[in-house]
Amino acid sequence: MSDFAISLVDVAKSFNHGLDNEVRVLTAASIDIVRGEIVALVAPSGAGKSTLLQIAGLLDSPDSGDVIISGEPTRQLSDQYRTKMRREKVGFVYQFHHLLPEFSAVENVILPQLALGTSYESAKQRSETLLDRVGLSQRAKHRPAQLSGGEQQRVAFCRAVANQPSILLADEPTGNLDPQTAGQVFDCLLELAETIGLTALIATHNPELTRKMSRTARLQNGMLLVADEPINLAE
Repeated sequence: MSDFAISLVDVAKSFNHGLDNEVRVLTAASIDIVRGEIVALVAPSGAGKSTLLQIAGLLDSPDSGDVIISGEPTRQLSDQYRTKMRREKVGFVYQFHHLLPEFSAVENVILPQLALGTSYESAKQRSETLLDRVGLSQRAKHRPAQLSGGEQQRVAFCRAVANQPSILLADEPTGNLDPQTAGQVFDCLLELAETIGLTALIATHNPELTRKMSRTARLQNGMLLVADEPINLAE
Protein backbone atom coordinates (compact mmCIF):
# COMPACT_ATOMS: atom_id res chain seq x y z
CA MET A 1 0.00 0.00 0.00
CA SER A 2 1.24 3.50 -0.82
CA ASP A 3 2.62 5.68 1.99
CA PHE A 4 0.62 8.53 0.48
CA ALA A 5 -3.03 8.87 1.44
CA ILE A 6 -3.63 11.09 -1.57
CA SER A 7 -1.58 12.38 -4.49
CA LEU A 8 -2.43 14.91 -7.17
CA VAL A 9 -0.37 14.35 -10.31
CA ASP A 10 -0.19 17.20 -12.86
CA VAL A 11 -3.87 18.02 -12.42
CA ALA A 12 -5.21 20.50 -15.00
CA LYS A 13 -8.69 22.00 -15.27
CA SER A 14 -10.23 24.64 -17.50
CA PHE A 15 -13.69 26.15 -17.78
CA ASN A 16 -15.34 27.69 -20.83
CA HIS A 17 -17.07 31.04 -20.48
CA GLY A 18 -18.49 31.74 -23.90
CA LEU A 19 -17.28 30.43 -27.25
CA ASP A 20 -13.74 31.80 -27.18
CA ASN A 21 -13.12 32.38 -23.51
CA GLU A 22 -11.40 29.43 -21.86
CA VAL A 23 -10.25 30.01 -18.29
CA ARG A 24 -7.49 27.68 -17.14
CA VAL A 25 -7.79 27.30 -13.37
CA LEU A 26 -5.29 24.50 -12.75
CA THR A 27 -2.32 23.83 -15.00
CA ALA A 28 -0.12 21.14 -13.43
CA ALA A 29 -1.06 20.93 -9.76
CA SER A 30 0.85 18.18 -7.96
CA ILE A 31 1.24 17.15 -4.33
CA ASP A 32 1.84 13.99 -2.30
CA ILE A 33 0.26 13.93 1.16
CA VAL A 34 1.49 11.33 3.64
CA ARG A 35 -0.94 9.43 5.83
CA GLY A 36 -1.75 11.37 8.98
CA GLU A 37 -0.42 14.65 7.59
CA ILE A 38 -2.43 17.88 7.87
CA VAL A 39 -1.66 20.30 5.04
CA ALA A 40 -2.79 23.91 4.67
CA LEU A 41 -3.97 24.99 1.22
CA VAL A 42 -3.62 28.73 0.69
CA ALA A 43 -4.50 30.79 -2.36
CA PRO A 44 -5.88 34.19 -3.34
CA SER A 45 -9.63 34.36 -3.87
CA GLY A 46 -10.55 32.96 -7.27
CA ALA A 47 -7.29 31.06 -7.69
CA GLY A 48 -9.03 27.68 -7.87
CA LYS A 49 -8.69 26.14 -4.42
CA SER A 50 -12.34 25.04 -4.33
CA THR A 51 -11.93 23.46 -7.77
CA LEU A 52 -8.80 21.68 -6.58
CA LEU A 53 -10.57 20.33 -3.49
CA GLN A 54 -13.54 19.12 -5.56
CA ILE A 55 -11.17 17.26 -7.89
CA ALA A 56 -9.19 15.85 -4.95
CA GLY A 57 -12.45 14.60 -3.44
CA LEU A 58 -13.66 13.03 -6.71
CA LEU A 59 -16.57 15.43 -7.02
CA ASP A 60 -15.14 16.64 -10.33
CA SER A 61 -12.71 15.21 -12.87
CA PRO A 62 -9.53 16.86 -14.15
CA ASP A 63 -9.01 17.57 -17.85
CA SER A 64 -5.66 15.83 -17.49
CA GLY A 65 -3.55 14.43 -14.72
CA ASP A 66 -4.86 12.16 -11.98
CA VAL A 67 -5.85 11.85 -8.35
CA ILE A 68 -4.39 8.80 -6.62
CA ILE A 69 -6.07 7.68 -3.40
CA SER A 70 -4.37 5.03 -1.26
CA GLY A 71 -2.24 4.09 -4.26
CA GLU A 72 -5.18 3.73 -6.66
CA PRO A 73 -5.44 6.03 -9.72
CA THR A 74 -8.98 7.34 -10.07
CA ARG A 75 -9.33 9.19 -13.37
CA GLN A 76 -10.24 6.11 -15.40
CA LEU A 77 -12.61 4.63 -12.81
CA SER A 78 -16.32 4.41 -13.52
CA ASP A 79 -18.60 7.03 -12.01
CA GLN A 80 -20.13 4.37 -9.80
CA TYR A 81 -16.78 3.27 -8.39
CA ARG A 82 -15.63 6.87 -7.91
CA THR A 83 -18.80 7.56 -5.94
CA LYS A 84 -18.21 4.48 -3.80
CA MET A 85 -14.60 5.50 -3.13
CA ARG A 86 -15.64 9.06 -2.25
CA ARG A 87 -18.27 7.87 0.20
CA GLU A 88 -15.91 5.45 1.90
CA LYS A 89 -12.61 7.34 1.90
CA VAL A 90 -13.31 11.09 1.80
CA GLY A 91 -14.97 13.48 4.23
CA PHE A 92 -15.85 17.09 3.35
CA VAL A 93 -16.26 20.20 5.48
CA TYR A 94 -17.33 23.50 3.95
CA GLN A 95 -17.32 27.08 5.24
CA PHE A 96 -21.08 26.91 5.55
CA HIS A 97 -21.86 23.69 7.36
CA HIS A 98 -25.03 22.72 5.42
CA LEU A 99 -26.57 20.83 8.33
CA LEU A 100 -30.12 19.57 7.79
CA PRO A 101 -32.26 21.98 9.83
CA GLU A 102 -35.08 19.56 10.64
CA PHE A 103 -32.72 17.07 12.32
CA SER A 104 -30.85 17.27 15.63
CA ALA A 105 -27.07 17.41 15.88
CA VAL A 106 -26.78 13.68 16.57
CA GLU A 107 -29.20 12.86 13.74
CA ASN A 108 -27.13 14.93 11.29
CA VAL A 109 -24.13 12.76 12.19
CA ILE A 110 -26.14 9.52 12.06
CA LEU A 111 -27.59 10.02 8.58
CA PRO A 112 -24.42 9.58 6.44
CA GLN A 113 -23.67 6.36 8.30
CA LEU A 114 -27.10 4.95 7.52
CA ALA A 115 -26.47 5.74 3.85
CA LEU A 116 -23.51 3.33 3.93
CA GLY A 117 -25.54 0.60 5.59
CA THR A 118 -24.47 1.03 9.21
CA SER A 119 -27.12 -0.09 11.69
CA TYR A 120 -28.98 2.67 13.50
CA GLU A 121 -27.69 1.66 16.93
CA SER A 122 -24.06 1.55 15.78
CA ALA A 123 -24.44 4.87 13.98
CA LYS A 124 -26.01 6.50 17.03
CA GLN A 125 -23.26 5.22 19.32
CA ARG A 126 -20.50 6.51 17.04
CA SER A 127 -22.27 9.85 16.59
CA GLU A 128 -22.58 10.36 20.33
CA THR A 129 -18.91 9.47 20.79
CA LEU A 130 -17.81 11.98 18.14
CA LEU A 131 -19.99 14.77 19.54
CA ASP A 132 -18.58 14.08 23.00
CA ARG A 133 -15.03 14.39 21.62
CA VAL A 134 -15.75 17.92 20.39
CA GLY A 135 -17.53 18.96 23.59
CA LEU A 136 -21.10 18.75 22.32
CA SER A 137 -22.55 15.81 24.24
CA GLN A 138 -24.99 18.14 26.03
CA ARG A 139 -26.12 19.65 22.71
CA ALA A 140 -26.66 16.41 20.79
CA LYS A 141 -30.46 16.70 20.71
CA HIS A 142 -30.50 20.36 19.67
CA ARG A 143 -31.35 21.33 16.10
CA PRO A 144 -28.93 23.54 14.12
CA ALA A 145 -30.98 26.70 14.74
CA GLN A 146 -30.45 26.18 18.48
CA LEU A 147 -26.65 25.95 18.11
CA SER A 148 -24.05 28.68 17.74
CA GLY A 149 -22.02 28.96 14.52
CA GLY A 150 -19.04 27.30 16.16
CA GLU A 151 -21.18 24.48 17.51
CA GLN A 152 -22.75 23.91 14.10
CA GLN A 153 -19.32 23.69 12.48
CA ARG A 154 -18.17 21.15 15.06
CA VAL A 155 -21.24 19.05 14.21
CA ALA A 156 -20.24 19.36 10.55
CA PHE A 157 -16.76 18.01 11.40
CA CYS A 158 -18.32 15.05 13.18
CA ARG A 159 -20.59 14.39 10.21
CA ALA A 160 -17.60 14.54 7.83
CA VAL A 161 -15.70 11.84 9.75
CA ALA A 162 -18.71 9.73 10.75
CA ASN A 163 -17.97 7.07 8.11
CA GLN A 164 -14.31 6.90 9.18
CA PRO A 165 -12.79 8.31 5.98
CA SER A 166 -9.05 8.25 5.54
CA ILE A 167 -9.01 11.76 4.01
CA LEU A 168 -10.61 15.01 5.17
CA LEU A 169 -10.98 17.92 2.76
CA ALA A 170 -12.05 21.27 4.18
CA ASP A 171 -12.81 24.48 2.27
CA GLU A 172 -12.43 27.52 4.56
CA PRO A 173 -14.06 25.60 7.44
CA THR A 174 -13.75 28.48 9.92
CA GLY A 175 -14.10 31.36 7.46
CA ASN A 176 -17.47 32.57 8.78
CA LEU A 177 -16.48 32.45 12.48
CA ASP A 178 -14.94 35.11 14.68
CA PRO A 179 -11.19 34.61 15.39
CA GLN A 180 -11.61 33.21 18.90
CA THR A 181 -14.32 30.75 17.90
CA ALA A 182 -12.38 29.83 14.75
CA GLY A 183 -9.35 28.92 16.85
CA GLN A 184 -11.42 26.78 19.22
CA VAL A 185 -13.20 25.00 16.39
CA PHE A 186 -9.98 24.41 14.50
CA ASP A 187 -8.31 22.94 17.59
CA CYS A 188 -11.24 20.52 17.80
CA LEU A 189 -10.71 19.58 14.15
CA LEU A 190 -6.98 18.97 14.70
CA GLU A 191 -7.59 16.89 17.81
CA LEU A 192 -10.22 14.83 16.04
CA ALA A 193 -8.00 14.34 12.98
CA GLU A 194 -5.03 13.27 15.09
CA THR A 195 -7.14 10.97 17.28
CA ILE A 196 -8.73 9.21 14.32
CA GLY A 197 -5.56 9.29 12.20
CA LEU A 198 -6.95 11.37 9.35
CA THR A 199 -5.04 12.90 6.50
CA ALA A 200 -6.31 16.42 5.83
CA LEU A 201 -6.04 19.14 3.20
CA ILE A 202 -7.52 22.33 4.61
CA ALA A 203 -8.02 25.56 2.67
CA THR A 204 -7.69 28.65 4.85
CA HIS A 205 -6.72 32.32 4.77
CA ASN A 206 -6.05 32.35 8.49
CA PRO A 207 -2.30 32.59 9.27
CA GLU A 208 -2.80 31.45 12.87
CA LEU A 209 -4.48 28.25 11.72
CA THR A 210 -1.89 27.70 8.98
CA ARG A 211 0.92 27.67 11.54
CA LYS A 212 -0.76 24.77 13.37
CA MET A 213 -0.56 22.46 10.35
CA SER A 214 2.23 20.17 9.16
CA ARG A 215 3.12 22.21 6.07
CA THR A 216 1.64 24.47 3.43
CA ALA A 217 0.73 24.19 -0.24
CA ARG A 218 0.25 27.52 -2.01
CA LEU A 219 -1.89 27.48 -5.16
CA GLN A 220 -0.40 29.98 -7.59
CA ASN A 221 -0.79 30.29 -11.36
CA GLY A 222 -2.56 26.96 -11.45
CA MET A 223 0.27 25.08 -9.74
CA LEU A 224 0.96 24.00 -6.16
CA LEU A 225 4.09 25.35 -4.49
CA VAL A 226 4.64 23.02 -1.56
CA ALA A 227 6.65 24.12 1.47
CA ASP A 228 8.19 21.69 3.95
CA GLU A 229 6.68 23.70 6.81
CA PRO A 230 3.96 26.32 7.36
CA ILE A 231 4.61 29.54 5.49
CA ASN A 232 4.05 33.19 6.32
CA LEU A 233 0.86 34.22 4.52
CA ALA A 234 1.96 37.86 4.62
CA GLU A 235 4.85 37.11 2.27
